[in-house]
Amino acid sequence: QVKVVESGGGLVQAGESLTLSCAASEIGSQVFPMGWYRQRPGREREKVALITSVGTPDYGSGAEGRFTISRDSAKNICYLQIHKVKIEDTAVFYCLGISGLREVWGQGTLVNVSS
Repeated sequence: QVKVVESGGGLVQAGESLTLSCAASEIGSQVFPMGWYRQRPGREREKVALITSVGTPDYGSGAEGRFTISRDSAKNICYLQIHKVKIEDTAVFYCLGISGLREVWGQGTLVNVSS
């Protein structure tokens, strides 16, 4: 069964940069679209960025500029770089893998930004 697992969250100071990783497993030879969503306190889950199987990024509204999505398809890993984090970036970040018609979600990784 396809799984995705996030890592790289934690406590970070405003202004620093952070890279989140999402590793997909049990995918065989598949290379499928992956992406990141976030859920900030008191808000709905929202799209940060998606990346196609060939590496084309698609950013959510307001996410361009400080967020960079990339992937290493050989290692089945998707990355999300957050540049100069802000207090309002505090959120649980979820990885998404799209395997055929099936969405596979990770458990989430908390990014907590302090001033």
